[in-house]
Amino acid sequence: MAEFEKFNFKNKEELLQKIEELNLKQSVFWSDDLKILQTALVNDRLTIPNRMAVHPMEGLDGREDGAPGDLTKARYLNFARGGAGLIWWEATSIVPEGKSNKNQLYLNPENKDKFARLVAEVNETAEKVNGYRPLNFLQLNHSGRYSAPVNKKMPLFLFNDPYSDEKAGISEDNQPVKDDYLEKLKDKYITAARLAEEAGFDGVDIKACHRYLLSELLAAYTREGKFGGSYANRTELLRSIVTELKSLLPDFLIAIRLNVYDAIPYPYGWGVDRENQEIPDLTEPDLTEPVKLVQALAEENVEIFSITAADPRIHPHIVRPFNNPIKGGAQPPEHPLEGAARMFTLTAEIKKEIPDKIVLGAGYSWLNQFFPNVAAGNLENKRADLVGVGRMAFAYPDFARDILSGEQLRKEQGCIACSKCSELMIAGGPTGCVVRKQKPYRELYQKKVKGKVE
Repeated sequence: MAEFEKFNFKNKEELLQKIEELNLKQSVFWSDDLKILQTALVNDRLTIPNRMAVHPMEGLDGREDGAPGDLTKARYLNFARGGAGLIWWEATSIVPEGKSNKNQLYLNPENKDKFARLVAEVNETAEKVNGYRPLNFLQLNHSGRYSAPVNKKMPLFLFNDPYSDEKAGISEDNQPVKDDYLEKLKDKYITAARLAEEAGFDGVDIKACHRYLLSELLAAYTREGKFGGSYANRTELLRSIVTELKSLLPDFLIAIRLNVYDAIPYPYGWGVDRENQEIPDLTEPDLTEPVKLVQALAEENVEIFSITAADPRIHPHIVRPFNNPIKGGAQPPEHPLEGAARMFTLTAEIKKEIPDKIVLGAGYSWLNQFFPNVAAGNLENKRADLVGVGRMAFAYPDFARDILSGEQLRKEQGCIACSKCSELMIAGGPTGCVVRKQKPYRELYQKKVKGKVE
């Protein structure tokens, strides 16, 4: 691992030199031609107007009934004007007890029409400003061990994990959820997907990443019963949800945002080398089981695979390379370019195994104004089909429109990877870019994170 360094590249040459110094030329590609980002992605099931996506970043700004709030609406209308071909709407709980925050979105029959009105307004706004509408996917989630529906930790966990139990508020007095609770969740996912279709979404993402419930279940090696131990048991719930959705809603699109590498040692982490476990930060990926799963889901006609990794609460630098850690957090043990390269490589490995499926890559925001060139390089080399940004979309929602118009991305508009949006999320939200979108996020940051108002 190379020494940590903040983003300070003034031009292309400096960045390419650093890529060469770190021996990352086979992992971080560059292209001066951004036309591939502007091309539509079309198959017999869907049309995505361009190759850029807004990744799901929780705003924690919904109403207490789970409906979108005023800040939610403002954020998604900004994304609509911004021109990305795919808007991947943030984590939306399938049950009230599975919310990560009292203001997390929660789709239910009582508020479905409020979601529908916002989806319609997003599409109308995008058509008016850009001449096309994006594809809209809603991410369906159960927060599992990170559930906090009343802003108090109320973990619904599957097994004890020494790497995250304390962060999740799990003590000796807590017991894992029973199998019968998990069995009932399939119907909850199906109901939420039906509601999403009725609300006008084009598809849903069955979220299985970042150690929320379905992601944790993939690593339930130590759990007893029908959902633990074997590969078949650990993947049963996710696979059965997809199978039933395809049967009941054959025209509705399905995506999976999937952890393929948990970055914590076996038997607690999924997608990790079971032999090299002495030093957690050196745990290597082993994609044998993740590849087996994506191939099975591809056979079930899952349309899009969004590839990600790790638990941001444990290893934020792996999934979100940054310049500054969260308050009280540690400096990464590697250069951020190495973190970005890892994400690109994991995505490329999955793409290689499912060449006929759409694969969405992540890990770009740290690259700021140079991210389109690296993204185009990955697409040209068939290491992904789409590229998405989360923190960058918070800071610079017009990123796609500027790229489509042939403009260079403006460094002064981009994400500086300062982790303040993550600090706001940890503090309970609402969450957004404190630096670029100062109102109301600067005031919220001062109040919630620093404990004062300037």
